[in-house]
Amino acid sequence: MKTPILNSSDPLTLIGGGEATPEDLKEALVFAPQCIAADSGAHLALETGVELAAVIGDFDSISDAARAQVASDRLHRIAEQNSTDFDKALRNVSAPVVVALGFLGGQIDHELASLHTLVMRCDRAIVLLGKCDIVFLCPPSLRLPLPKETRVSLFPMGSVRGRSNGLHWPIDDIEFQPGVRSGTSNKTTGDVLLEVDAPLMLCILPRAFIQPVVSLLSQLSETERWPARAG
Repeated sequence: MKTPILNSSDPLTLIGGGEATPEDLKEALVFAPQCIAADSGAHLALETGVELAAVIGDFDSISDAARAQVASDRLHRIAEQNSTDFDKALRNVSAPVVVALGFLGGQIDHELASLHTLVMRCDRAIVLLGKCDIVFLCPPSLRLPLPKETRVSLFPMGSVRGRSNGLHWPIDDIEFQPGVRSGTSNKTTGDVLLEVDAPLMLCILPRAFIQPVVSLLSQLSETERWPARAG
């Protein structure tokens, strides 16, 4: 990774231009106190009075008024159109976990692009914060302290197998694949251990469990994470 625009030793909040509220932002900042924005995500931060450490994107949607409120040395325009603003921001910052809001809901194509980015940036720990749920890419192994009857959905972004303890319907020996098999609305019998054999499984949990997920992902060592994709 090249020298990042921002290097944080703590979890980082990243705001996109999709559906998000001041309450969403305040909740994210509890776990990830430093804040950056992808393009027009800056609007929510400025409206909420939250200081932005950086604004990154192609700047095709941020307003001139918003740009004028951010110090020029914190504005980082990346003009290429081969990637989303979400990806532009992620590849130019370093943090143990990124809590991202404003990337779920709104336009479906933007939402799908955000899920695609979780897979493309599989070496990064990213938690998408939505209205009802959180979404993150399963690392090779993760133990989650969850109450019984907690909804756990597993959605494959490619062919992937896994193993589990603590799920009502175990996933052992099942090949998950888009268009073939997914794991919608499983539920827990207690604490859950998930192991997957490829960086292709999205985990969807109720939003109430963002704190333990952010905490656990931030503690993963480099060897406990997926390697970066080539290129």
